[in-house]
Order: sequence, then structure tokens, then C-alpha cells
Amino acid sequence: MLSYFVHIYIENNALTPDSILVLFIVSVLAVVWAIGTLFTYHRSKENSRFVGFVDLLFVGAFIGGVYALRGISTDNCTKLTTGNSWTANLGLLGSVTYGGVGLKIDKTCSMLKASWAFGIMNCIFFFITSLLAFMVGGGRKEEVFVRESHGSRHGHRSGSHRSHRSSHSGRRHAYV
Repeated sequence: MLSYFVHIYIENNALTPDSILVLFIVSVLAVVWAIGTLFTYHRSKENSRFVGFVDLLFVGAFIGGVYALRGISTDNCTKLTTGNSWTANLGLLGSVTYGGVGLKIDKTCSMLKASWAFGIMNCIFFFITSLLAFMVGGGRKEEVFVRESHGSRHGHRSGSHRSHRSSHSGRRHAYV
């Protein structure tokens, strides 16, 4: 939606207001970041703290963008209008009067207000994904070491009979 406004200002060879431009740039960068982390999700365990930190940076950037566009929050984008009324005579059934009440919606105001609301929602969503990323990487890393012991399958036979443990392979694994 914000690109609609940027396009209008570019077509009219005018500078886009900072309040629109800040939120537009943050939104574009956030989309690129979200798509990038989506496609590299398989590596999320290794870089989850970094992803969480960058998501927190986007929370701050969206707060700045919403703050820059805060003027739209008090605007009323819809107006109730009254026009001419007309009466229709239905004979024996009576008459019907239409009062001419309508609703006028300011498209520009509505789109800016929706963009402002989406900016607030993005603050919340990026904060949640930041918490989730910190939780994914917050656990203690457990490493598994495999200790292998090699030995003869039959052992040394020195005349005395020893009990023999059978195993399916010649290696025994101990997990630490």
C-alpha cells in the first residue's frame, strides 16, 4: 500500500513525505529479511540468536515508522453524508421515503491508516518471532561423543574358559 503513495509522489515529481517513506523502507527491508530467514530456516539452530537480534532491530524500526506516521491515527477517514430524499407512492400500500444517507470514504486516508495499523501489527509479529528465535537457540547444546573400542571378537584363549559376550558387530559404543 505504501508503494502506491511513493508511486504517486514520483509521478508528480515531488518528494515523498518522511512519514510515508520511513515506514515504506522498513517494510521492504522486513519483507526481504522475512523471506531470507524463511528459506534458510534449516540453519536456524546455528544462527537463531542472530535472527532474534535482527528481529528485535526490526521491532525498533517499525516503532520508529509508526511514530513517524502517528498523525494519521486521529484522522476520520469516513463521513456520513445526507443528500436529497425522494418519496415513492405505492398506492394502497402507502409510500416509501428514501432519506439519501450515504457513506463517503477517503481512500488516501484509509490506506494510510491501514498502513499505520499494519506497522503496529508488524511490531508485534517481529517481537513474537524474536522471542521464538531466542527460544530455539536458547537451549544448551548437547554433544554426543562416540567412544569406540576395538577388540578381538574371540579374545585370547589361554586355557581357561571365559564367558563370552556376543555382539552383532565388533564395536561397542558408549554414549557420553
